This record gives sequence, structure tokens and C-alpha cells, in this order.
Amino acid sequence: MSKIRLRKGDRVKVISGKDKGKEGKILRSIPDRQLLVVEGVNVASRHTKPSQKNPQSGIVKKETPIYACKVMLVCPSCGAATRVGRGYLDSGKKVRLCKACGEIVDQV
Repeated sequence: MSKIRLRKGDRVKVISGKDKGKEGKILRSIPDRQLLVVEGVNVASRHTKPSQKNPQSGIVKKETPIYACKVMLVCPSCGAATRVGRGYLDSGKKVRLCKACGEIVDQV
């Protein structure tokens, strides 16, 4: 299995599936299963009964995980959905790079 090069807080764009074209921020990452929870993407409705913990019943909308291979990072500098590369600074620090424009996305 390959490593997920996306992390919590990254802005991503969905490239396939029912939510194709949507953009959102990564809320949670599940790296051992290659899953991401993205804001506003793959939303499921759950009908809940009232309980002591949640006295208000009704339909609750919740984001469910999506496979990491279905999303691409949106580069903060060029704004394009792009692949993520790795590089090193002169100091030896590892950084993530935008494959489209070559700019540094952030330091690892």
C-alpha cells in the first residue's frame, strides 16, 4: 500500500464518483485504510430517534469516508488540482511540492 500524501486541513478536489468536481477541506484521515473524510463530500443522511443524549430526533447529515485515490490536492499557489511530489530544501528539510507549478505546498 502506498502512503497518503494528503493530510488534515488540505484543500482537495474530487476527481471521480458521485461528488465529482466538489472541493472541500480534509477533516479526518484514516491512513491504514486509505480513507479521507472531506467537508461537504459523500454526505449520508441518518434518521435518528430521540434519546437522553440527543433529545432532538430527525434527519442528521454526516460526511462519510471517501477513498484517497478519488481526490487531488488543490495547490494554494496556482489553484489547480495537482499531484503531490516530494523534495528537499538546502537545509535537508523535506517538503511537499505541486507537480503542476513546482511551488512548495508546505514543509513536512
